[in-house]
Parts: sequence; C-alpha cells; structure tokens
Amino acid sequence: MSILILAAGQGTRMRSSRPKVLQPLAGRPLLRHVVDCARQIDAADICVVYGHGGDQVQAAFAADGLRWALQAEQLGTGHAVMQAMPETADDNRVLVLFGDVPLLRPQTLERLLNECGADDLGVLTVDVSNPHGYGRIVRENGRVVRNVEEKDANDSERLIKEVNSGVMCAPARKFKAWLERLGNDNSQGEYYLTDVIAMAVADGTEVHGIKADSVEELMGINDRRQLAEAERALQRRLVGELMAAGVGFADPSRVDIRGTLRCGQDVFIDVNAVFEGDVVVGDNVVIETGNLIRDSRLGAGTVVHANCHIEQSEVGDECEIGPYARLRPGTKLAEQVKIGNFVEVKKSNIAHASKVNHLSYIGDAEIGSGVNVGAGTITCNYDGANKHRTTIGDGAFIGSGVNLVAPVEVGSGATIGAGSTVSKPVPADQLTVARARQMTVPGWKKPQKTS
Repeated sequence: MSILILAAGQGTRMRSSRPKVLQPLAGRPLLRHVVDCARQIDAADICVVYGHGGDQVQAAFAADGLRWALQAEQLGTGHAVMQAMPETADDNRVLVLFGDVPLLRPQTLERLLNECGADDLGVLTVDVSNPHGYGRIVRENGRVVRNVEEKDANDSERLIKEVNSGVMCAPARKFKAWLERLGNDNSQGEYYLTDVIAMAVADGTEVHGIKADSVEELMGINDRRQLAEAERALQRRLVGELMAAGVGFADPSRVDIRGTLRCGQDVFIDVNAVFEGDVVVGDNVVIETGNLIRDSRLGAGTVVHANCHIEQSEVGDECEIGPYARLRPGTKLAEQVKIGNFVEVKKSNIAHASKVNHLSYIGDAEIGSGVNVGAGTITCNYDGANKHRTTIGDGAFIGSGVNLVAPVEVGSGATIGAGSTVSKPVPADQLTVARARQMTVPGWKKPQKTS
C-alpha cells in the first residue's frame, strides 16, 4: 500500500502566510490529522505531495519519516499524483488522500479498501443536499461510469446529489497508465484526477463508488469559515466519543479538545473548558467552568474550580484547585493538596494534605506534608540571575505575608510569624519572627497633588 497525500495548494483564501495544510484544527495542523489517519492504514509507504510553503511543511513533519514529492506548479489533482508516481512501486496499491480533508476516519478508508477489489478502482463518494461546486458521480444501471466537474456538467448532471470526494484507490500500475493519458482539455485547464474514472470504465476496470456515512467526514478546508465549521464538527465527534464512554458535560457544544483527553469514570466537565495536548483525568473528577488544562494529569476525586490554568503538572487524588489558580510546568501535587484562589505554583513539589490557600506564589519549592502556607506568602526564588529552591518541612505553619528568600530551609513543625522576611534557616518546632521594629514618624504629612 502506498498512500499519497496531496498537500501542495497555496490556500490563498485563508489569507495567511502559513500554508493551508498547517492551519490548526483542534490544536493540530490539518495535515497532521490526515497523516495520523494514514498511519492507521497498513501502508508501507506514505508520500506527501508538497508545493507552496514546502519548507515549512517539511519542517513540521521532519520526524515522521514521510516520502516527499514536489509539485512545483499546481496544475490539478492529476498532475499532483503524477509527481509521486515515479517512486511508487508498480505492484503497490495506491490510496489518494488530501491534506485539506482532515476529518476522514480510518474506518471509512478501510471500508473503501475492503469493498473495492484489489485490481479495481475505488472512489469514495457522498450524497449532499446542495451539490453545487462538487464533481458529480454519474452512474448507469447503478455502476459508476464517470465524474463530471461542476463547470463541465450539463443541466441534468448538475441535479445529481452524489458527489466525488476525490479519495480513490487503485493499483499503481493502472494509475500510471491512466495518468499518462490524462489531458487538460477542460474549463480550468487542469489535469483532473477524477478523469481516470472514465478511463477505467473504458479499460474494463470495475469502478466501485463507496458512499461515506456523513458529509462532515469529507469536508474540504479552503477558507476560515470552513475551518471553523470543521473545528465544530470535530469537537462534536470528540465530545460525542467521550460521552459514549460515560463522561458528563454540562453543554457538549462549549468544550474544546485540542489534543487527547482521556477520562476515568464519573467525570463531569462544565462549560468553556479547554484541553490541550495530552490530558489524563481520573475517576470522579469535577472540572468547573472556564478552565484551561494542558499536558497534565488530574488524580481521582480532584475538583478544579472555575477559571484555573494548569500546564504540564501532575495533580494527585482528592486535590482541590482554585478558583483562579495557576499551576505552571513542573508542579507536582500529592494527595489532598489544596491550592486556593489566586495562587501560582511553579516547578514545585507539594506533599500530602498541604494547603496554599490565598494570593500566594510558590516557585522552585519542596513543601512537605501537612504544611499551611498563609495568604500573600511568596518564595523569592530569583536573585536576578539564578533560581534557588525553598524547602519547607512537614507540618510547618507559614503566616500571612511571609517572604521566603531562597535558598532557605524551614524545619519541620516550624512556625513563621506573619509579615516576616526570612533569609536564614528556620529551626524545627520553633516560632520565628523576622520583622523590622515598628515606628511612627512625627510630623509626617501625606504628599499633595501639584497643579
């Protein structure tokens, strides 16, 4: 099997410096969706035909081990396939896909391949209510005999509802013979790949028109409006799969999954939640409204209150996050940790049942179990050139408004009085207070505005 993915188009209607096949859909390039689909077919060879913005496209997929074929001039789909055929083995079966048709499912392609004989031509089609602009599939006595493009169709052909997706499969040897005979005598002056249908019929090759289950699966992306429509269609599919697996959503239309979301049992997700990258959510997790969770793990029974930002973090079981909390990369929370409102944690480990409840910043820290961090406490981890770590032992109590000037260590069971600035080791099980002496300045007057 050789899979040829046509991805050379400029996509001028996108009005973007980014090649069309690199436009993002659910957080990944359009072409990534097609390549990932192709990977699930048993293919020995995947070739991408590239053109406009080729350097960007190749760079984005440099690690994928793909074969590349340059289409320097965009002279139609038939011409695009011609560029890939010289290095395609004659004995291979060829499947043609499109880099701007990202919603195709592997199951549909498997059905096309299985229902079409190995020596026949298979064409993926679909019935649409408004076929304007599409190539029509012309059948005689139920058999596919040709494809006719909109601009070349007569009045009766324009009434046909079955249209051609462009996705097709056939033996490479036959494809090469048909492509050699392909002409561009049409209104566009292009080499239409779909013209091989009539050639196959003339050669006595059976043509199978296999209908896809839905129009959405064959959506092509040419402009921003179609990209947005495809985004919603894909989100419906992804959320539908999760609901079928038992995940609860307050409103399935107001959740975005831009990557992979894996959920345990009895998970509930409220509106306007966004998941990016690889996210794993344990059993009985509740995610309230307005959260962004990226490349993170949430343990069973955890509650994420409204409007939190969690990135590259690991959250243990039965934790409580937010509202309005931020977990930055490198954060690891053990079980039953509480991170409260307007708290930011970065590159820190917080052990069992510790609490950072209000308006605090914890960066580059190692916090033991059962620690209470008071409101407004910060770890002063940056000296202007380097980052330094703060270590807080089990059971310590840090009062409100404390500055911990790293590197510094707080012993187990220690208490630090509110308003202290601590830059030296704090002994275990002792009260430490570090405040300047309070004083009142006689005769001091408030500054006045100058006119």
